Amino acid sequence: MSSNFYVTSPIYYVNDVPHIGHAYTSIACDVMARFERLKSHRVFFLTGTDEHGQKVEKSALAKGKTPQEFCDEVSQKFRDLTLSLNLSNDDFIRTTEVRHKKTVEKFWNILLQNGFIYKDVYEGWYAVRDEAFYGADEIIDGKAPTGAEVSWHREESYFFRLSAFQDKLLALYEAVPDFIRPQSRYNEIVSFVKSGLKDLSISRTSFSWGIKVPNDEKHVIYVWLDALTNYLSALDFADDSANYQDFWVNASTSPLHIVGKDIVRFHAVYWPAFLMACNVNAPYAVYAHGWWTNDGQKISKSLGNVIDPHSEIAWIESFGCEKATATDYFRYFLLREVPFGNDGDYSRPNLITRINAELANNIGNLAQRSLAMIYKNCEGKIPAGIEHAISHLEPFSENYFQYFNDLAFDKAIQAVIDFANLVNKNFNDTAPWNLLKQGKISEMQKSLHETAESLRLIAILLLPFVPVSANKILDLLNIENSARNFASLTHTIKAGHQINEPKAVFPRLIS
Repeated sequence: MSSNFYVTSPIYYVNDVPHIGHAYTSIACDVMARFERLKSHRVFFLTGTDEHGQKVEKSALAKGKTPQEFCDEVSQKFRDLTLSLNLSNDDFIRTTEVRHKKTVEKFWNILLQNGFIYKDVYEGWYAVRDEAFYGADEIIDGKAPTGAEVSWHREESYFFRLSAFQDKLLALYEAVPDFIRPQSRYNEIVSFVKSGLKDLSISRTSFSWGIKVPNDEKHVIYVWLDALTNYLSALDFADDSANYQDFWVNASTSPLHIVGKDIVRFHAVYWPAFLMACNVNAPYAVYAHGWWTNDGQKISKSLGNVIDPHSEIAWIESFGCEKATATDYFRYFLLREVPFGNDGDYSRPNLITRINAELANNIGNLAQRSLAMIYKNCEGKIPAGIEHAISHLEPFSENYFQYFNDLAFDKAIQAVIDFANLVNKNFNDTAPWNLLKQGKISEMQKSLHETAESLRLIAILLLPFVPVSANKILDLLNIENSARNFASLTHTIKAGHQINEPKAVFPRLIS
């Protein structure tokens, strides 16, 4: 199996503008992509937009636009978000693209040839908002479990034999207990599948905005079957491309789908069943994260407290930060504040506290003090002091890599902060400024060399989270781009290495 790594965000539904939930998922994917690249793995990171379905058709009509015009406009906002968040995505897929249509049609035809599609009449509860069907036992006070309005539908439909995959899915979950994460979502899905799977309606005739069923233009393919295949479209599944072979068929630890907990059923039940029916291997893992509240309140349009990522980054900029730094701070806070998988609360005061305590006062202050001293007292060159890589990083880095394997981003950051705290303590305890006064030059040099080396390690470990700021530290240390990776953690900055003039990297947020 290859060391190629494929990570995907969900494709975001274009019925609304981007919000903190979209940003959170995308940043998590980006952090994983950057982490794998630092391991010198070949990475494919995909995001994009889901543009078909009844809800999109209705939203377009309400705005007096054609569905395509509406999709073009909203999809661009999600593409703009990738730039605002400094995402390193390799592709941006749209379900209105020709390459996607080709994949969906091929996928449908394989399902049909393999005997997993048949035509019948669908009767049941349907939620336009969720683009999902619900059983009578799931309806609560006349609404879907998500709170969406439902209505009774009866129409001719194609069905997917989902019931044929109940035992196969349970066997998959048992064989690969990490397939669905975290554990709470695993338990939820296993319970749902054990309760019995009914065949799934996979086409509609009551609207027209979507990919038509091959050889039956009256029917539009169900938006979730259409949407989920995007993960194959971007790899040119329809042409059995090298990318499809490298990143899906032969990748050992991917694809990894990172999604919100509200769509875990589609990714952990329907999607692997569709894939099995097509004789395509299931994803490596589906990780479902939690939802955000805003200062303790549930986020909703009616309350007017939807969190706009662009506005939050602009607010951080208002403290005097560069935009790139503000983006780093926003990224850092979202993954630092809450254990990934849990629900979390977005609070501006908490963001200020975290940034100031952990980045500005801790790492930023350490970099400014130590590098300024080297620049002033050692002719801007790393003084002779240590010969080997710093051994006391080991326990912290071991934890860091293990936490990444579990997508425990907050703990991975904590491991870096703990190491920075230790370096700060050592720097203050050795007090190289006093050693200089006392004429203990070799001891001062050892302290400064060790601190500079520690800063290099801290910066490399922070690269997935705050790429611009971490690179600024490495720029100050004058580290070559080819040495900004995990393989370089075992190297050491040599004595005599020229550094650049120190500048503040993590400005404090002071109102």
